[in-house]
Amino acid sequence: MTGNELRKSFIEFFKSKEHKHFESASLIPDDKTLLLTVAGMVPFKSFFLGEKKAPYSRITTYQKCIRTNDLENVGVTPRHHTFFEMLGNFSFGDYFKRESIKWSWEYITEVLKLDPNRLYVSVYLTDDEAYDIWTKEVGVPEDHMVRLGDDDNWWSAGPIGSCGPCSEIYYDTQIMGENNEEINSKPGDEGNRFLEIWNLVFTEWNRLEDGSLVPLPEKNIDTGAGLERIASVVQNKVNNFETDLFTPIIENIKKILDIKEEKISVSVKIIADHLRASTFLICDGVLPSNEGRGYILKKLIRRAYGAGAVENRDIFDNSLTFLHEIVDAVIENMKEAYPELEQKREYIKNIIKSEEDKFSRTLKSGTEILFEEIEKCKKENKTKLSSEVSFKLYDTYGFPFEFTKLIVENNQMEVSEEEFNIKLEEQVKRSQDSRVKNSDMIKDEFVDKFYKENGKTLFTGYDTLNDYGKVLHFKDLENGLYEVIFDRTPFYAEGGGQVADRGVIKLDDKIVAEVKDVAKKSDVFIHYISGDKLELNKEYTLEVNKKIRNDIKKNHTATHLLHKALREILGTTVEQAGSLVNEEGLRFDFSYYEQVSPEQVEKIENRVNELILENLPVFINYENINDAISKGAMALFSDKYGDVVRVVDISGVSLELCGGIHVSSTGEIGLFKIKSEQGKASGVRRIEAITGYKSLEYVHSLEKDINDISNKFKTSPANLLPAINKFREEVKVQENTIKDLQRRLVKFEINVLTNEAIEINGVKVLVKSFKDKDVNELKDLVDRAKDILKSCVILFGSNNEKAVFVSGVTKDLTSKYHAGNIVKNAATIADGNGGGRPDFAQAGGKDGSKVKEALEKTLEFIKGI
Repeated sequence: MTGNELRKSFIEFFKSKEHKHFESASLIPDDKTLLLTVAGMVPFKSFFLGEKKAPYSRITTYQKCIRTNDLENVGVTPRHHTFFEMLGNFSFGDYFKRESIKWSWEYITEVLKLDPNRLYVSVYLTDDEAYDIWTKEVGVPEDHMVRLGDDDNWWSAGPIGSCGPCSEIYYDTQIMGENNEEINSKPGDEGNRFLEIWNLVFTEWNRLEDGSLVPLPEKNIDTGAGLERIASVVQNKVNNFETDLFTPIIENIKKILDIKEEKISVSVKIIADHLRASTFLICDGVLPSNEGRGYILKKLIRRAYGAGAVENRDIFDNSLTFLHEIVDAVIENMKEAYPELEQKREYIKNIIKSEEDKFSRTLKSGTEILFEEIEKCKKENKTKLSSEVSFKLYDTYGFPFEFTKLIVENNQMEVSEEEFNIKLEEQVKRSQDSRVKNSDMIKDEFVDKFYKENGKTLFTGYDTLNDYGKVLHFKDLENGLYEVIFDRTPFYAEGGGQVADRGVIKLDDKIVAEVKDVAKKSDVFIHYISGDKLELNKEYTLEVNKKIRNDIKKNHTATHLLHKALREILGTTVEQAGSLVNEEGLRFDFSYYEQVSPEQVEKIENRVNELILENLPVFINYENINDAISKGAMALFSDKYGDVVRVVDISGVSLELCGGIHVSSTGEIGLFKIKSEQGKASGVRRIEAITGYKSLEYVHSLEKDINDISNKFKTSPANLLPAINKFREEVKVQENTIKDLQRRLVKFEINVLTNEAIEINGVKVLVKSFKDKDVNELKDLVDRAKDILKSCVILFGSNNEKAVFVSGVTKDLTSKYHAGNIVKNAATIADGNGGGRPDFAQAGGKDGSKVKEALEKTLEFIKGI
């Protein structure tokens, strides 16, 4: 069976067992405690924890996942991956051990037709129930059963909370270690003989703070089977990279890199794995950056690029890019299961190409350092590069160790991988020690308990700005704020980029408190108020500030129109990358890897205003998520697994899943005005805009500024531009006059300066500091000094708040004195760096106050040469 056939067969099998099939959720989880979707159960976490009611009691899925905790093992072992897929079937208060055990065995032996004699099963030490089902009802021989402890066969949400025993199915690969030492091994032991292919988690207990276990009100099932592992067994491959999930991609890599060897190298495996992960991350909205998910993506792309450079030296020597060419093979191999890849093909390729381009330039900085260190080792007759250097290259410049090793060995030297790994382990340990270790499943115990006792807060704010609410919870936060939960509320809680409503709480028509903020956790609305204390179980009037709400909803609907205009004018590769909507205006971040021209900004603004002036009606519908997506609705802030979603339809012009507040027709928005468009991060642009009265105020402010400027130029607004152009021409004449005077001054100045040259070891040396001279002035002084002194070494520095250094060495002295080394020495003292040619170099430093000190110490450096 192929990988695609395996996915289909799994889903069809469990659909026959009355499971509802859900498509894979995004790699960006809704759960804010998780960076990425790391397991098949992550999208269902709130159901397992009882925070939300599952829409179906039986669910099946194949889920894309990413883990990077074992990055260094990818390509080295047969099974490690960053991107992988989990096949899963789940029960929420429905079937339990008997059905899940029997169905897993039925699928493995009757659908996949794996040999039962090569299957082994583990259960928890004391789980006699599971053991008896396996042996007495399924018929697994007792010599194919093993009992394992907490480390292997017990799952828990954390120190307290949901937990339960596990049962795992292993496949005997019959692969023995050296001298057949694994011949008598059993599942759970070290070695490659027994491959875990299926894990069944029986969530049936709640661990209390005293460590005792009490039964959960509802027992749940969470099972997972790794697609890559299943494929390796079904396709009779000893390595996951030899399955059809990888082979088309690997063949494309070998073709593009011109690799002739039959054997799949570690580097090729790294490229295949990391490029799959990068392709899916970008498709789900992640962009390369220096933090969070973006940093993970950036690191994966750069490791893949480095691996390619190891395979083909031309990539390094000529700064070639190649990864984006392999994306097509990834998409062709995966698009049947994930059709969204096809829709974003060019977008994904462009982002990877852009990151490759940047990294190839970054490598040049790193390689300069590496070659400098190699030359230093050679001068000192050393044949080994230190681990400090190899690790710095990896940690600071993103060099894969294999890349450093390649260059070092090409220079007839060596570098220790073992020492590098020790440095790497030390860094990992420091990182682990510096952060608080919490289970990703630990939840807010109070909210969980409140939800179970009271259910969700009824939100009425879509239909009214005033409502009555009974106080169910009240807490003094001791900072002038109180925390309140009502049974119902018209106050919108912050979410989907829209800020929370503000307003007042009344009792008998008298204001008793102000609502400052509202947050939502597990469908419970938590109000943060100031004012009087509220009484439990008492009913109050909740009143949303109408003006603030109206301004917010104008801006929110405008973001939908802006998104539409961006995709029309810049192309459908534009994806939303974040937003903020409040009463002051809107901020919209979007993925785009080019500059946006002023003409394009004007077109975008005009298009949004066209749609506003058409006064298009805005319809709010509730639809099945699959129906909404099939109509082309963009899923931006929706619950990925909600069966019914809220759809905001601006008359067919814009269709998005959104829980926010909107106007009833676009004409209510008024004037839409873009205040700024700029880059926010690599591949991400940001537009800030205003609507309604704010935009009118902005226009009035601009008019006032124009009038004030016109008065200063003693002209009218109509003639302001010609007046400014005339002024600029006058300034240019004055600037040229100043430059001419400066040149004359330099001629006078240089005659005085050259008299200050001293003689060191028979060589004229001139070192001098200045105040507020730019680098061009210093260069001019260096050139003129060299002309007058004929044979000399020169170093000038200037304190311009930051430090500027320029050094010159006449040609007859460059065999001994190197301007680049001289200027680098000075810059380092002033917290900077730099370098250049032997005869001329410049550098800068962060601390201008250290210029004199840097020159004095560099003079001593010159004396020592």
